[in-house]
This record gives sequence, C-alpha cells and structure tokens, in this order.
Amino acid sequence: MIRKAVIPAAGLGTRFLPATKSMPKEMLPIIDIPTIQYVVQEAVDSGIEDILIISGKGKRAIEDHFDRNVELESRLEEKEDLLWFNEMRRLADMANVHFVRQKEANGLGDAIYYARHHVGNEPFAVLLGDTIMDSVIPVTQQLMDTYEQYGGSVIAVEEVPANKVNRYGIVGGKTLSDFIMELSTLVEKPSIESAPSNLAIAGRYILTPEIFNTIEQTPKGKNNEIQLTDSLLLLLKRENIYAHHIEGKRHDIGDKLDYLKTTVEFALKRKEFAEPFRKFLIEILDK
Repeated sequence: MIRKAVIPAAGLGTRFLPATKSMPKEMLPIIDIPTIQYVVQEAVDSGIEDILIISGKGKRAIEDHFDRNVELESRLEEKEDLLWFNEMRRLADMANVHFVRQKEANGLGDAIYYARHHVGNEPFAVLLGDTIMDSVIPVTQQLMDTYEQYGGSVIAVEEVPANKVNRYGIVGGKTLSDFIMELSTLVEKPSIESAPSNLAIAGRYILTPEIFNTIEQTPKGKNNEIQLTDSLLLLLKRENIYAHHIEGKRHDIGDKLDYLKTTVEFALKRKEFAEPFRKFLIEILDK
C-alpha cells in the first residue's frame, strides 16, 4: 500500500528565466491553476493524501498556495462568491501537505534523500513538481498497480524520438507485457548509438525505501550533482526495478515551448474557453 508521495520542487528553474528569478517554476499557471496543484491533485486522485514537497530558497509561494488564506476566504464569503470560497477551502484541505527545504541545489537524488525521515521504511511515490500528466487513469495510480503486481520499484517511461534520447534518462531491459519491462540498465542522456531503447524516464516513480541507502552511496555525477538515475543503477544491483509505459501524455512545464503547447491544449479542453479560443486560433493561423 502506497500511502505517501514526495514531490521534488527545489530546482532553480533556469530554463524559464527571467520569470523564475522570483517565482517558483512549479507555480507557473496553466491558465489559472499552478503546475504543482495539478501534481498534488494527481497524487490525491491516486489515493495518496500524505504529501511531502521538497522546496528550496525562494519557494515560499508554494507553501502559501496550499495554506489557508482566512482574509481571502472572508472576503469571498462576504461577497457570497460561494464557488471560489469553496474552491479555496478545498485547496487548503485537499491533502496533508508537508514541506522540507533542500539546503542547496544538489540534484534530484539529493532532493529525494531529504524525504527519508518522513517516508520511513515504506515504499513511496515520487512526482516531479514541474511535470503534468494528462491521463484518464492517474499515472501514479498506474505505477501503484504495477508495484502491487510485481513488488519492486517502478519507473514511468514514455517513447521519445530516437534523435531526442540524448535529452533523457533512458531504460533498457526485458519486456514482460505491452506496458511493463523488467529493467537491466538505466543510462542518463546517452548518445543515440549507445541508448538501450527509446523509452525515456517520465517524471513519476514508485520507490522502495532501499533507495535512500543507494543515494548515500551515489557519487556526484553529471553537473556535479547526485543523479537519481545513478542511484537507481545501484538499486538495480540489489532488487528488481520495473518500467511502466504510461497511458497518457506528459507535459514538461519547465520547457518554454512545451509550456505554450500545454496551455493551448488545456484551454481547448475548458468549456468556457474552448469554442472562442479555437476560433481565435483559426483566425490568427489564417493570416
């Protein structure tokens, strides 16, 4: 039973400067909902309500977002704006959200290591705070189902074009079904020639608590940081790890072009915007 989720959200967001100089990249909104709210909602929709967010310097806005704002709630109640009053209360009560600060940007592996006391000796979910999953069944729930079946750590993966494998952590191994692979290797940003597949790690994990021991033993790697992929390679020597080919679409909000595409796609799904926004897009594309 997976009861806890960890959301690393301590990165500097350098790909989205200058906006992220003073605002956490995880708070970048898709229309009117911050990215990290989608991530927390995915965990909640998967049945997890105990969530630890690994934040960092300049990330206080994330804590404020999931806290009560009594003054705002009172103003909404006075105006009899019950829709937004109820939404603000739901947002503050949607999960038991805890925070711990990563003292310096030292890699994803190091960020997850900060969760060891909160997680204890339990398997747990990891959801990257700048990645939104658009799926019918929450991707975290998909991984939890695979963990329940196979019992080892599970990594979400997706197919990427061969000419882009050098941008991602890539997995390789033995295919067990249409969606499941038993891993034999993980490579961080390999060349096209050395990549074991075109299946890229997609920002969602179920990890066993043994990962904390392997993180302790992981030397600094790329960018002089503790890379989670390197820690997973050490873990692979001790226990089975599985890859789950996700059913859904991943949106990398840290990338400016992907952010623009995501905003358009989500706007076209919103009832109040869909038709006028579609007409607008057609008009400007016809010019």
